[in-house]
Amino acid sequence: MEGVHNMPVFVNPIEPPRLIKNWVDNVESHGSGMELPVFYPATGEQVSSLVEDGPEDVDKAVRSARKAFDTTSWRKQSVERRIDLLEDCRKIILDNLDELARLECLATGLILREVKGFHLQRAAYNFRFFAQYISQAHGERFDNTDGYLTLVNREPAGVMGLIAPWNAPLALATMKIAAAIAFGNCAILNPSEQTPFSLAKLVSLLGDILPPGVLNLVNGRGPVTGSCLVTHPGIDRISFTGGTVTGRHVMMEAGKQLTPCSMELGGKSANIVFASADYQRALDGALIGIYSNNGQQCLAGSRILVEEKIFDKFVDEFISRTKNIVVGDPLDEKTEIGPIASKQHLERILSFARSAIKDGDSVLVGGERCAKYENGYFMEPTAVLANSNKSRVCQEEIFGPFASFISFKTEEEAIQIANDTEFGLVSYVWSDHMPTIIKVSEAMRSGVVWVNTPMMRELRAPFGGFKNSGVAREGGYSCEQFYTEEKTISLPKSPLNLIKFGSR
Repeated sequence: MEGVHNMPVFVNPIEPPRLIKNWVDNVESHGSGMELPVFYPATGEQVSSLVEDGPEDVDKAVRSARKAFDTTSWRKQSVERRIDLLEDCRKIILDNLDELARLECLATGLILREVKGFHLQRAAYNFRFFAQYISQAHGERFDNTDGYLTLVNREPAGVMGLIAPWNAPLALATMKIAAAIAFGNCAILNPSEQTPFSLAKLVSLLGDILPPGVLNLVNGRGPVTGSCLVTHPGIDRISFTGGTVTGRHVMMEAGKQLTPCSMELGGKSANIVFASADYQRALDGALIGIYSNNGQQCLAGSRILVEEKIFDKFVDEFISRTKNIVVGDPLDEKTEIGPIASKQHLERILSFARSAIKDGDSVLVGGERCAKYENGYFMEPTAVLANSNKSRVCQEEIFGPFASFISFKTEEEAIQIANDTEFGLVSYVWSDHMPTIIKVSEAMRSGVVWVNTPMMRELRAPFGGFKNSGVAREGGYSCEQFYTEEKTISLPKSPLNLIKFGSR
């Protein structure tokens, strides 16, 4: 191992604000709660602090959004005006691409190349997508009933509580923001307290475009700030992306007030590789599916099921490639995996390597901290040969660069193993045999099935999970349903001759 004096020294990608505050009525203000430290995962050093917002701060934000929705012209804005605003939002992201990307890296540890080339592009496109979607929005008309015309319109639902995760803040939060404002709502955004920088900056930038109260920001931990937001009577909808345990709690609290929720939760996705697959493409896809985004994504193909005929060869080559993955500085163009987002999460991932051994699994590669980095939260890319699908590493979401291998003999066995989980977000199928593709895809108990591709998000299509992977969906029409209320208006085509009660 290199001596400590030879350890790499990582430079912060950008100087963040000393203190992250909330944003209400297009004004930054100091919350009432305690200051929480924010760390750079590559060094483990505190780089800023965040002021946690309590009940009074959340209430102020909700009242601001409520006022903007109820008393201003915002929800009555023409579609043409909202399209222009969404395009302006897109432009402001692209105009500030480098700063936003570096702020994202500073909090998450994601590699800069991936953030600039994918996450920020997706964030910008989210606004363009909904601008295009609402340009084609329409209502419904029914005139089947003699003498009557019935119209069905969609109206903004009101004030949205948007709770965003820490693993891809800009890409995932902007999906919620863009959808909420596209349909004429106002919103309060609550990012993860671990990764506040990029979204705090984005909300302040959008303050130059959006009217006061339309988009507000509150900061803090789920049990404090998030709970205040979820239980506030002024919230009409809650959109949450995060872990299943937290999501279940959010739904329980929201249910007390019958607040509708859209929940994108955890996953433990099966990545099924058949002998009939294009071998090299499947190998490349399996590596991307588990190790991209530092392995920290709900749609990771973390359970790699490989047909027995090619199992040994596939695993050997996967391990060989894994050993060559460059772990290091998020700013370095050669880096493929950056640090884990937090010390706490790194320790959690490492616990799975220890439990794998107890369960009789074999650690094939990794399973430890990166020895060449004294500081920071660096994890070796890891893969294990699972003793069975009942192993902890196959049943619990690890949310890191950690794959488990299982072999299968038949299509039926692959289907059984893949569906033997409490989750059902996405599945992957690799085969060039069409009957296999159709049979297995239809049998998957997951909201999305990707065939011969590691990841592909069509925003027009619904995205969400079965079982403990979520409730409701995101996507064009799905978001329209969630962020609007339906109103039915029935009227006679001509004056009616009504029964005259009380007339003699």
